[in-house]
Amino acid sequence: MAGYRDLLRTPGVGRIIAAQLTARFPNGMTSLAVLLHIEHVTGSYGAAGLVLAATSVGQAIAGPVTSRWMGLWGMRKVISLTMVVCAIAITTMALVDMVLPAYIALGLIAGLSTPPIQSAARTIYPKLVNSRQLAPLYSLDASLQEIIWILAPVVITFVATQVGTWEALILIVVILIVGGTWFVASPEVGRVRIPRSKRRFGKVLARPAVLLATIVGFLLIGACSAVEAGVVATFGHGGLEAGLVLAVFSVGSLAGGLSFGHIPIGPWAMARRMGIVAVGLTLTIASLDVWWLSGTLFFAGIGIAPALAVLFAMTSASVKFSDTAEAYGWIGTGQLIGAAAGSAVAGFLIDGVGPQGAYVAAAIFAAAGALVAVACVRAFPDLRHRDPSPLPDTEPTPVIT
Repeated sequence: MAGYRDLLRTPGVGRIIAAQLTARFPNGMTSLAVLLHIEHVTGSYGAAGLVLAATSVGQAIAGPVTSRWMGLWGMRKVISLTMVVCAIAITTMALVDMVLPAYIALGLIAGLSTPPIQSAARTIYPKLVNSRQLAPLYSLDASLQEIIWILAPVVITFVATQVGTWEALILIVVILIVGGTWFVASPEVGRVRIPRSKRRFGKVLARPAVLLATIVGFLLIGACSAVEAGVVATFGHGGLEAGLVLAVFSVGSLAGGLSFGHIPIGPWAMARRMGIVAVGLTLTIASLDVWWLSGTLFFAGIGIAPALAVLFAMTSASVKFSDTAEAYGWIGTGQLIGAAAGSAVAGFLIDGVGPQGAYVAAAIFAAAGALVAVACVRAFPDLRHRDPSPLPDTEPTPVIT
């Protein structure tokens, strides 16, 4: 832990981590709040699902697009614009009674205008610390983001059920504006300029490391989403056990990220970490007892944040600085699609064979991720004795002869 204390003492690191976590806190609240509000207004979970699907589609499309825009117009301009548009869309959804197509359109706009805070933060990190500290910083970031997934759903569910659903959406807007403004106003955001990429949009996916990070991220988050669906189906929406078991899952990820953050990242790092997740999720199939699920999910969680840290580090080390934001945008899109796929597959299996089917789906997603990591191990960079910072942007220099 001493290494993390030294890391947080580095000028700007603590501020950027705190600001980006605050700005991203609504990410863990929006889905539930939209679902509860639209169901309350329309009386239909089907209608709420359509609005939520539109929001997710918008987020998936926006990830690489708005991230790339930061290289064209600057981080502050892009984040400020998207933040304002997103806030207006959510506020309108909260305060104005409309027909379902209008809610769907607003959901899509809110998704498309989700500020690219995550891509911006991970693009800034290599400029804040030295090469030795970068991998631990990615691990710390991946670990601390679990705070969002532990606290945000609890907070928004309490507000929506005890105060009101439109008030819950307004709370999201307030946190979005406060966190986004704090992040944009941070001096580090102004000091880091992303060079304009000279590659065509999407070309960064031709990098094996970026493509692998997108695929493995898709499978990893798909497994996590299937677990969430399975836990809810096992204990019910109103069961206290569901929240506690999912909290234990996130605590395992937090513990794993903080414990493994100092370990050098070699080509087999992803395979080992995804293997932990796969073994833990496979063990969940044996029993639906609350204590068994808590123990096996804690074990599986130990590999999640460390696996995400590998994704971020290998991406950073494999692309030019001008392409990092777009690369992280594609990885985020892969994770969003994985979340949707994991939930959908788990849902069908729950309807067909019961809650245990969701854990089977989660185990298959995680095992597939581990197999991809093993099969493609030669494509994973060896960062044990290498600077994981982005490759420098170079261009020909004219010489007078």
